[in-house]
Amino acid sequence: MRFGITVTKKIGNAVVRNRMKRRFRALLREMLPEQGMPGHDHVLIGRDGGVERDFSKLREELGAALGRAKAGKGDPPRKPRK
Repeated sequence: MRFGITVTKKIGNAVVRNRMKRRFRALLREMLPEQGMPGHDHVLIGRDGGVERDFSKLREELGAALGRAKAGKGDPPRKPRK
């Protein structure tokens, strides 16, 4: 299973952005083998306040998001670009 991580410069300086990416990678390595969707790409987008958020809270939120995606309650597929 593949994953992508996006954290924009609005979040903070390079140190803050890299810390958020490291936290995301740790979560994904832990959770994707069990809860991920085979054959799909998983993309996490870093938002403001994510670095200060408790790691266990991030784990719960990612688990809930993966559960919604498996149930088909995620965003609808996008139309192909021309």
